[in-house]
Amino acid sequence: MGMPAGIGVIDTMIGFPHKDRMAETYAFITRQTKDTQSKEEFAFPVEYMFKQVPEKEIETEDPVSFTLHQMDRWGVEKGMIGLGGGDGERALKLHPDRFIPSAGCEPNEGMEAIRNLVRLYETYGVRAVTAFPSGTFPQVAINDKKMYPIYAKCVELGLPIFCCAGVPGPRLRFAPQHVELIDEVMYDFPELIFVTRHGCEPWTELAVKLMLKWPGLHYSTSAFAPKYYPKAIIDYANSRGAEKIIYAGYFPMGLSLERIMSEMGGVALKDEVWPKFLRGNALRVLGLDS
Repeated sequence: MGMPAGIGVIDTMIGFPHKDRMAETYAFITRQTKDTQSKEEFAFPVEYMFKQVPEKEIETEDPVSFTLHQMDRWGVEKGMIGLGGGDGERALKLHPDRFIPSAGCEPNEGMEAIRNLVRLYETYGVRAVTAFPSGTFPQVAINDKKMYPIYAKCVELGLPIFCCAGVPGPRLRFAPQHVELIDEVMYDFPELIFVTRHGCEPWTELAVKLMLKWPGLHYSTSAFAPKYYPKAIIDYANSRGAEKIIYAGYFPMGLSLERIMSEMGGVALKDEVWPKFLRGNALRVLGLDS
């Protein structure tokens, strides 16, 4: 039941280190927080949750090459990245076989958000949309009608949406990410492929119940070190949910690939589940399995 070698892992959440630009990168979060630590002390908005933040320690003049080196070292064949800031575009140009583009969405921008999504889809061939409901400003809940044009466009373009769900790490209100809100979205968009990010805690069992209910609902393991994967998720993957659980890391934000892969062998997945979890499910959801 240990992690097999040579699978060619697909990481559905990876990025590029920017120690000198961390404050700029996370300004969209810190501008909303009110506590002193978040505004003045933390370089990374959720560093209180992690023993070590890789991005704070990495010194490199070439973030793309640094991430690619880490991927090669730890058996990650492809990584899904966000566009924006220049490195994402450069990574796609230099290594189109190693990086999968995704597009963030800003529902407060209305139709401009839709036009931007279509532009990125046509220009870069994005394979997924990402959303952080508690991080929007003002906040936009998972089931808010401002999200509905984005969900509709995802269905039209055949793109999954990877969306944070559960209590967020940053000290922001969690109400927009309550897992129960996903039920309404899946009811209204039964064709949508919806992949949760960042754990769904403390409503993990509810997330499992909803995955049983809705064929298009999936769960990714982003921002969780393997030894902290929820038991309900592992049990579900080993039973009826082998097609629903997708690996995602959190490098360089809060977790190193070294820590993730060193702990992965302790995850109690069945032998037949590992290839789906580490590779197959992601390729299918992202439309890359052919």
